[in-house]
Amino acid sequence: MTLNTVKGFLDNIEAIELAKIASKCSALGPCLEIGTYCGKSALIIGEACKKTNNLLFTIDHHTGSEEHQLGQEYHDSELYDENVSSFNTLPEFLKNLKKSNLNNYILPLIGTSKELAKEWKLPLGMVFIDGGHSMEAALADYEYWYPHIVKNGYLLIHDVFPNPEDGGRPPYEIFCVAKKSKKFKNISLVKSLAVLKKIEI
Repeated sequence: MTLNTVKGFLDNIEAIELAKIASKCSALGPCLEIGTYCGKSALIIGEACKKTNNLLFTIDHHTGSEEHQLGQEYHDSELYDENVSSFNTLPEFLKNLKKSNLNNYILPLIGTSKELAKEWKLPLGMVFIDGGHSMEAALADYEYWYPHIVKNGYLLIHDVFPNPEDGGRPPYEIFCVAKKSKKFKNISLVKSLAVLKKIEI
């Protein structure tokens, strides 16, 4: 399947960078993605995991973030499920996953980032944060998951906009928090995809 047919907000330049970093990280340990939507980035990371016989865990409640709800800027009426009266990306994601033949390398976890983090024990080669854009959601994604990244593993954050006029601030704010923590080295910012490497546990 072609990624251009998968709904999502990752552009082609960011996708190329994500694939490159995922190829490095999947050799260090399993990868984890927060915010799956319809699976565009999951398929990119999953392909890298396949090459190293590793796993990608994807976390999403699949009911959409604040900006995806009825009447909001990024609402997609095709993803609104009348049967449950809710935004619902899970059927579309599972359809894309089935077409990709990556079922053995992508493990969907249905729930909130915070709840799933409570019992997590597995060290991770990479955490990719692309979840909710409220400050509460973004900060929780960072604080609950960065400790599980192995040394020399990577933290990636999507929708990082240094200029406030370009987009919401919470992803940029947690990017700044990560840099100030001294636990991460800032590697690059490719469009809105921030790449950091963990240098301290």
